[in-house]
Amino acid sequence: AAGAGVAVGFAALQGGTGGGLGADLLLFGAVVAAAVGYAEGGLLSRELGAWQTVSWALVLSAPVLVVLTAVSMDGGVPRAAPAGWAAFAYLGVVSMFLGFFAWYRGLSIGPMAQVSQVQLVQPVLTICWAALLLSEHVTPATVLGGVLVIACAGLTVRAR
Repeated sequence: AAGAGVAVGFAALQGGTGGGLGADLLLFGAVVAAAVGYAEGGLLSRELGAWQTVSWALVLSAPVLVVLTAVSMDGGVPRAAPAGWAAFAYLGVVSMFLGFFAWYRGLSIGPMAQVSQVQLVQPVLTICWAALLLSEHVTPATVLGGVLVIACAGLTVRAR
């Protein structure tokens, strides 16, 4: 609750509520759906195994994803340079597909409520990497928000 409060407070202070209540409710629904999906995936990976869980999730979602992809390509096939397609392939195969093997394995062997808190650090690390690699400007408020999120995640991991 403290981590969620920090994240919402940070977004409000930074003007991140410009989408209105409808956008906020959609984002909240996405977060709830992702949480349920992670929890069910973690439980299922205890029985099936991590790579089988991820693979079956892709197989079962393929019909919906094919339709959504076709609808989104209404304007034609996307165009990108070879480096862009290579980055897309890397993110799809390595970062997402293979990365979920390790993630669901971790969820299946540890206390799920504690292991899942590690993911709260991901946005903070993304900001850090953007600052280091892309020279993104990081404000003191962003640093403070990141430290508070990491502290909340750390406290949760250490809690009984």
